[in-house]
Amino acid sequence: MTAPTDTVRLTLAEAEQRFGQNNLAVLAQQFNVSIAQAQAVQARLLDNPTVYLEQDVLRRKVLRPEVPDGTPGSEMIVSIQQLVSLAGRRKAAGEVARQGAVAEQYNLQDLLRNLRYQLRTSYYDLFFKQRTLKVYDLEINSLTRTVDLYQTQYEKGNIALKEVIRLKAFLFTLQTERQTILAEVTAEQTDLHVLLRDPAPTEYRPVVDLASTRALNLGTYSAQALTDSALAVRTDLKARRASLEQQNLNLRLQQKLAAPDLAVGYTYDRAGSYINNYHALTLGVAVPLFNRNQGNIQAARAQVAGNKLLVDQQQQAVRAEVHQAYLLAERTDALFQSTSRDTEPFSRLMAGIEQSYAKRLLTVVEYLDFFESYKNNLVQLNSLRASRVRAFEQLNLTVGKTLFRAE
Repeated sequence: MTAPTDTVRLTLAEAEQRFGQNNLAVLAQQFNVSIAQAQAVQARLLDNPTVYLEQDVLRRKVLRPEVPDGTPGSEMIVSIQQLVSLAGRRKAAGEVARQGAVAEQYNLQDLLRNLRYQLRTSYYDLFFKQRTLKVYDLEINSLTRTVDLYQTQYEKGNIALKEVIRLKAFLFTLQTERQTILAEVTAEQTDLHVLLRDPAPTEYRPVVDLASTRALNLGTYSAQALTDSALAVRTDLKARRASLEQQNLNLRLQQKLAAPDLAVGYTYDRAGSYINNYHALTLGVAVPLFNRNQGNIQAARAQVAGNKLLVDQQQQAVRAEVHQAYLLAERTDALFQSTSRDTEPFSRLMAGIEQSYAKRLLTVVEYLDFFESYKNNLVQLNSLRASRVRAFEQLNLTVGKTLFRAE
């Protein structure tokens, strides 16, 4: 990814709007829906009639005692035939194709469900990782000033080399950890650019109200209530059920296909039959002695049975996913609520720690221990905040609708 040249403040509402308009995966799936709808239209169209023409190319005169010389001219045959589907199979084929379009619609909605989860989790993860980077930047800047100061004091012979080395080693550790976080931030930025189809080398700055994230809670929702809701609205489950219904419709279609089609036609023969200007009605039908579509009917029954099992399996998966997501959200929220989120004492102490160390009121071990404690407290708090929001977003994903939202 190109180095960012501009910083863009981005709210979650703006991100979701741009995602809905620009995401390529969603646009591609919309074409699949259009294809399925077009196939449903095609399945209900009537077969085209067949027109047959036969003309004597030599245009020879008909010479028979009962036909006056030169009348009516050379022989010509015209035949028109139309295939007529019996037992309502064309209507049945249209219903099968139309149900396929319904399944594709649910597949599109399920793709949106999963991509929105990816968008929202990437958005919040980026926000909290950027907050963590600020912690590292603050500590690295502070420690760099201290290292420079003590390097000067060492060169003057006022302090021991081991103290400078200890400070530089800890500074290097912080810089290495920062690079790891920065790589994660870059990955989140890349995910957002792909989801929003933004080719510009911009750096997103999510705008999140921490108070709204703290307000997230399970409220009066129980695991059973959320499971019941998921079983009713989950689009992947609806897609499975639509596929099962399509297989039921296909079974009926295959049973109707056992009835043969009827070919209805009209034939006109000029000067080629026992009379001139011969007109005839034609009817044709295949006699179902050997092929009564037995194999396709048997296969359709097997597909129905298999899809019933897949629906049952998907329902079990939905129940398990909601249960696990509920427990995760409940436990993560309980840990968050029981954790002290007051960082003010650390911040106040941070202001005077350099001066205390410079006055030799603290040893190097105490000084670095404070830095480590300050960093760990804020980093772990940001990680817990991100995990908690992600847990609620995962619960939204498994339920199939956004019940828990932080703006």
